[in-house]
Amino acid sequence: MRAMIFAAGRGERMRPLTAHTPKPLLVAGGKPLIAWHLARLASRGVVDVVINVSWLAERFAPVLGDGSAFGLRLHYVMEGDTPLETGGGMLHALPLLGDTPFIGISGDVWSDYDLARLPSEPDGEAHLVLVDNPPHHPGGDFELAGSRVRDSGDTRLTFAGIGVYRPSLLSGWREVIGAAPGADDTPPRFKLAAILRAAMSGDRVGGEHHRGVWTDVGTPERLAELDARLRAGWAAQGPGPTSSAST
Repeated sequence: MRAMIFAAGRGERMRPLTAHTPKPLLVAGGKPLIAWHLARLASRGVVDVVINVSWLAERFAPVLGDGSAFGLRLHYVMEGDTPLETGGGMLHALPLLGDTPFIGISGDVWSDYDLARLPSEPDGEAHLVLVDNPPHHPGGDFELAGSRVRDSGDTRLTFAGIGVYRPSLLSGWREVIGAAPGADDTPPRFKLAAILRAAMSGDRVGGEHHRGVWTDVGTPERLAELDARLRAGWAAQGPGPTSSAST
């Protein structure tokens, strides 16, 4: 099974820390945020990991190398000066992800979620991990009805930025996105959220509720808190800062 880590964002809310360091390379608990993902992906049995890069793209390889230190093979996908967003980034990376389901993870989240729990074959086009709504995002993103994820409902949870996707999820992206800004760029630029919602309308997205620890490292303050808690031993302190993961 292959995986993709979304790492192309500019990290505007993390300024000035991201002026010279891409957000996924910021350090928490003694190592870059993205390194936590790489170690867990290796434990899951993943070998090939695609990392899409844009902002300060040249900084990744000197830190992560070719992935051999993690027991992985890393494939960097350059997006140019303007990030392609999550949907466009995934579409651009498909040639390296193959024609079977793959894991997708936001490069700027941290969680104790066990990637071994993710299904190798999602029931539908995607399987999403959802978490309790943090104070920063009280309205949540999607509803979990049993094992199905919906775009409507009164009891919404927050998307954790962790999931499994079939390449076919993107097969009708043009019809869904239409003439939205960025759709006609080369390569196209668009968010994944609209694609997921279209699949949900056809009952083609499954999911689960992770009740463990999770944080979207969206501000310098949350990074500092995460770093302190990891160095002190997260499990002994209980849940920490949380926020919504962007799609």
